[in-house]
Amino acid sequence: VPQISVVLGPAAGGAAYGPALTDIVIMSGNGRIFVTGPEVVRSVTGEQVDMERLGGPEPHGRRSGVVHVTTKDDASALAEARKLAALLGRQGRITPEDVPAVGDDLSALLPAESNRAYDVRPLIKALLDEPGVELHPKWAPNVVTTLGRFAGRTVGVIANNPLRLGGCLDASSAEKAARFVRMCDALGVPLIVLVDVPGYLPGLGQEWDGVVRRGAKLLHAFAEAVVPRVTLVTRKAYGGAYIAMNSRALGATTVFAWPNAEVAVMGAAAAVNILHRKKLAATPPEEREALRAQLIEEQIRVAGGVNRALEIGVIDEVIKPSETRRRLAEAIAAAPAARGAHGNIPL
Repeated sequence: VPQISVVLGPAAGGAAYGPALTDIVIMSGNGRIFVTGPEVVRSVTGEQVDMERLGGPEPHGRRSGVVHVTTKDDASALAEARKLAALLGRQGRITPEDVPAVGDDLSALLPAESNRAYDVRPLIKALLDEPGVELHPKWAPNVVTTLGRFAGRTVGVIANNPLRLGGCLDASSAEKAARFVRMCDALGVPLIVLVDVPGYLPGLGQEWDGVVRRGAKLLHAFAEAVVPRVTLVTRKAYGGAYIAMNSRALGATTVFAWPNAEVAVMGAAAAVNILHRKKLAATPPEEREALRAQLIEEQIRVAGGVNRALEIGVIDEVIKPSETRRRLAEAIAAAPAARGAHGNIPL
């Protein structure tokens, strides 16, 4: 049974764990969640802090990830709760025949340059029947998680967002996505995964922040999920981050890709710089860029394009962007309905 908490006032001490144990937490501008209040904090640690900074919508919506949806007032919080209750309570039935076989060219929503940043939300909006409800929009925004209706049925959408951190996965975004996958699986909600990921965010901070431990949660969540889960590679899918984003290796129902997508261990340019470092260094400067361009083109042909990914079974089918909605709907409808036999632990 879906559980939604609406926090309109203080939830302190042991009461703080009440909402934290539910599937979705909504907090209005008047809401507060904390284990120890400002006075206790001041007396024990000497920190000067008020209730809003300690446990209000901003810290829990942006920094801690405790709250999924924040609103300005109580009325808006209750309205969001009604939307989510309708989505999760009456999930509906997917009807591919109601989706045009050929629709809009969704690739027009992406930049022509493959390395240019963009916001993935307009693509999600174009896929769904109507605007959905985004969960955790401010926390780990390099991954977008949204509940909405697609071809008449409630689905969960997970998407890399190149506008933030280039769409890289990091410790927090992997944890955010894993929690969303577990929730959807426990509630029987099919998943659509939009992949445009260059890899994991590197750095000492990430390793110390537990990117291995927290990143493993996403692999585990996808591997254990039994709901229909369809992946679409829109632009690029590199390395271990692609594996984590509902790949065939993790049991994806179907993996689609657009014609210009790249699926590889790393980007072609980076691969050429590593594999052909000595050859490039030995080439006269005036000829180096021409050689580099030639090697990049060869690398894409041999190891980076969708044709090679199709040959080795990394993806199932290359589809036109205009056919995306229909093919996704057909793939979800063809998969048996299922629901994970587990709870929704607050990862």
